[in-house]
Amino acid sequence: MTYEDFASAQSFFLWSTFAIALILGAVVNKTNFCTMGAVSDWVNMGDTGRMRAWVLAIAVGVLGVMGLEAAGLVNLSTTFPPYRQTTLPWLENVLGGVLFGIGMTLASGCGNKTLIRIGGGNLKSIMVLLIIAVIAYFMINPFPGSDKTLYSTLFYSWTNPTAISLSTNQDLGAMLFADNAATGRMVMGAVIGGLLLVWAFMSADFRSSFDNVLGGLVVGLVVLAAWYVTSNVMVDADGEVMSLQTYVQDWDLYAPADAVRPAAAGPLAAQSFTFINPMGQALGYAASGFDRTLLTFGVMALAGVIAGSLLWSLMSRSFRVEWFASFRDFVNHLIGAILMGFGGVLAMGCTIGQGITGFSTLALGSILTFGAIVLGSAATMKVQYYLMMRAEG
Repeated sequence: MTYEDFASAQSFFLWSTFAIALILGAVVNKTNFCTMGAVSDWVNMGDTGRMRAWVLAIAVGVLGVMGLEAAGLVNLSTTFPPYRQTTLPWLENVLGGVLFGIGMTLASGCGNKTLIRIGGGNLKSIMVLLIIAVIAYFMINPFPGSDKTLYSTLFYSWTNPTAISLSTNQDLGAMLFADNAATGRMVMGAVIGGLLLVWAFMSADFRSSFDNVLGGLVVGLVVLAAWYVTSNVMVDADGEVMSLQTYVQDWDLYAPADAVRPAAAGPLAAQSFTFINPMGQALGYAASGFDRTLLTFGVMALAGVIAGSLLWSLMSRSFRVEWFASFRDFVNHLIGAILMGFGGVLAMGCTIGQGITGFSTLALGSILTFGAIVLGSAATMKVQYYLMMRAEG
């Protein structure tokens, strides 16, 4: 997918993102694919159906990335965010994951589910989105008139020193196979993806559930579709074919004088779906008066998921306006949104961004975050159940 000018390439990059996200939003709404619901069903009822759907999505992502890398169709060595970086901020992965897991349980769903619920008419989720967006924005961007961010003020001094510097990239293939990282990624991808796939389909109940199978397959496939598209949109600059990120980095060498330069090159790197940091990006885009230089993959992904969910809600006549049931419900969603904002940025992703997209790269940090999210959510549900039984008793 090579274009003769940057504007055409960027337009395809953004609109293809919207189209893929539209499918994601519609299918997730239709199948009730929900990572918080997956943990809830498992912890509270012993039902692993939706957990297996989540694991199926991970397996599809892992096996798909393995195949795409082997075929030379994607290059995930420099992604946005940098999942395979040589620095392992394990404490931020674990702490952020736990905070996110607690938050999504209190707020009735993760970042992706928040967008799905907005498309279905849930007004509570609009508040959740706005709170996450503000926190995510200021976790990365400085306060007005200051050089301080929420991250530098609250976390950097005590979490960053614990990060481990590795001699290789942090994906399992590179860590275990050193100089043969490419072979290692194929081996580890086949083993881990295969085991996850087997576990997902071991259950007869899961195999007979059309929605769970469909949800897991489609979520995994749209993650792969985004990896493929963002890795292969190129610009032909005076006979030299290069990625959008490289083109922007060398903007003055290739761009015509009247071209509009994006605010940053990073968001044009290879990437796939994640939803917390993009909520902050969307806030910045809206606050700027919709400055097109701030229009990113993440902003288009958010819009596409909401639109897809809305489309399915209208087609299925399931659109329902919903508001807070009580003041306690409001407080739970408020606290949950705050924790998801901090946790999602600190852990560098959410249940989709780290639990599927990051996991598909076999990054150790993503795997740690996935486990921490499940732990935080499950523990919160156990506490909620204990408090409920105590109140009834």
